[in-house]
Amino acid sequence: MSSLVCSLPSVSGTTTTPANDSPDLPRSFEYLVYPAFEPLDFSGPFDALNYVGSLYKLDIHLISETLDPVTTRPSSAGMIPQNSSTFFQILPTTTLTTAPDLDVLIVPGGIGSRSPYLNSTIHFIRDRYPKLKYLLSVCTGALLCSKSGVLDGRNATTNKRSYKSITATNDKVHWVPEARWVTDGNIWTTSGVSSGIDGMLALIRCIYGDDVVTNVVNSMEYERHVDAHYDPFAAVWNTTSA
Repeated sequence: MSSLVCSLPSVSGTTTTPANDSPDLPRSFEYLVYPAFEPLDFSGPFDALNYVGSLYKLDIHLISETLDPVTTRPSSAGMIPQNSSTFFQILPTTTLTTAPDLDVLIVPGGIGSRSPYLNSTIHFIRDRYPKLKYLLSVCTGALLCSKSGVLDGRNATTNKRSYKSITATNDKVHWVPEARWVTDGNIWTTSGVSSGIDGMLALIRCIYGDDVVTNVVNSMEYERHVDAHYDPFAAVWNTTSA
């Protein structure tokens, strides 16, 4: 496992930021996608990487169980009370069994993360983690990482609206009830949905430096939160009493 981790304002210890011209810089970023993933968990961090890709040669892969289209639509009609049609599909570029070696694995959350049919996805996280430079989970993507065992003994956070139900599934994880994102070694976990953008931007700063992340946020016209402890939704969803 790589020791390429960073010193950032977060809720974990300090490590070393790599030089921008290091040959060890991550080049291969992979997203795990599955039915009913959360759109912004995917697209927010993805767009930040898109801008990094104009500065560095990056390869981004979308990994799923098969190459069939993956929808954001929940499988149960009961989860769509107004019968709205507000969903989209994406096409994976590789599968769990054919995915290339990767540097950074990104695990989005969403309603689908609670599915009992994601064992292959969970095993993929477990098996690939030892060779990763970084692992980033967004929102309830932490549930899949937790089930894989890679968060055992680690500090981690997750979506605050779902905090109590998710943290109850694994007491081996040191769950942080109030944080926008948490770093522990080379594992990064973020709070809900939009916080994935800030978590990814913090990771970009960690890997590529201040100038690059400033370029990215200015290009996105995004005002990012730089304090990992900033979490107004912990009070909204009363996570500190969990």
